Amino acid sequence: MRRSLGGLAAMVCAAALVCASAAAREPDFADWLDGFRAEAAAAGVSPEIIALAFDGLEANERVFELNDSQPEHARAVWDYLDSALSDTRIANGRMRLAENRALLAEIEGSYGVAAEAIVAIWGLESSYGKLPGNYDAIEALATLAWQGRRTAYGRAQLIGALKILQNGYAERADLKGSWAGALGQTQFIPTTYLAYAVDHDGDGRRDIWSNLGDIFASTANYLAASKYRVGAPWGVEVFLPEGFDYALADADIRHALAEWAAMGVSAARGRLIGVLDPNLRGRIILPAGARGPAFLVFENFEAILKYNNSTAYALAVNLLAERIARNGPSLAASWPREDRALTLDERKALQQALKDKGFDPGPVDGIIGAQTKRALRDWQRSENLPADGYASADALMRLTS
Repeated sequence: MRRSLGGLAAMVCAAALVCASAAAREPDFADWLDGFRAEAAAAGVSPEIIALAFDGLEANERVFELNDSQPEHARAVWDYLDSALSDTRIANGRMRLAENRALLAEIEGSYGVAAEAIVAIWGLESSYGKLPGNYDAIEALATLAWQGRRTAYGRAQLIGALKILQNGYAERADLKGSWAGALGQTQFIPTTYLAYAVDHDGDGRRDIWSNLGDIFASTANYLAASKYRVGAPWGVEVFLPEGFDYALADADIRHALAEWAAMGVSAARGRLIGVLDPNLRGRIILPAGARGPAFLVFENFEAILKYNNSTAYALAVNLLAERIARNGPSLAASWPREDRALTLDERKALQQALKDKGFDPGPVDGIIGAQTKRALRDWQRSENLPADGYASADALMRLTS
């Protein structure tokens, strides 16, 4: 289904102002794709591959809808984790770990990435290979490259997908995956595939669609390059002392474990000092703000964020890996389940309200990133509220009332 300016546009452009406005609008998909063919050729993609990929291609409107409702961003973190850590997913993860123990042990030894972490990513990304996605990756990426907030991503990944075809790594029909163009059973975007996919069995293909050796080794290779280390902790749930400055829960603030302990931060279960290296550096995260659980996270957590830059996703992977490996404990603190996640429009309204009050959230795009969180903290301080940077329904109400 195509978005188009419509055939009547020229007929109604009698006034110069209307014509100028129409001319300023984005081209329809067919015109945009014609222009992108030249861009692909300039990037070294052959005419044959361009024709193979693009002839008869149309935009997919469903991609726009899904782009605005990614579950790890659009759902409350506790709802996301309830699904990610379901009894069925944990049981299936243990079963698949046992079935592939020898292969995973070999890959863990080669790359220094825990087998349970690989299996957890596999489970979250495709339900252990059952649901790798059936979107045409070329169609999805072209749709994202054409219009919307992720055009730069779409263009880069679309060129990457074309190079996968040109290099003979996959056939055109193989390029199936998520609505965002992620490929295979552990969902590699094309540029990640080109950089990190591995031919584990030496058959000349880097098959992340059906070859478990290639799937596991590719995932491990990417995590190893992101500084994941087997045996190192990903993080620990902590209790924060009364009067804690929640502004310290910032992505750029890291302290040694001993320094956090000196500030009164303690392990929710057991002890921090004496169990973990006191020199280990980490940061505090508050996935549900001051009213929810707090975590002190380390390098292995950051490595998972490079795979998918979502706190909820990184928590899910690490907690699922723990529960696949053993019966890991439930969280000591409770989630504020009476709260709810903000809709995309509400997130944009929150950003606009911050901007209107003189606190710069960055682009009003509905993405609650580091700049929006800092702006929210600054506003919270001005209102003598806990400066946790959490975009809650209560914060939106206060900002807009």
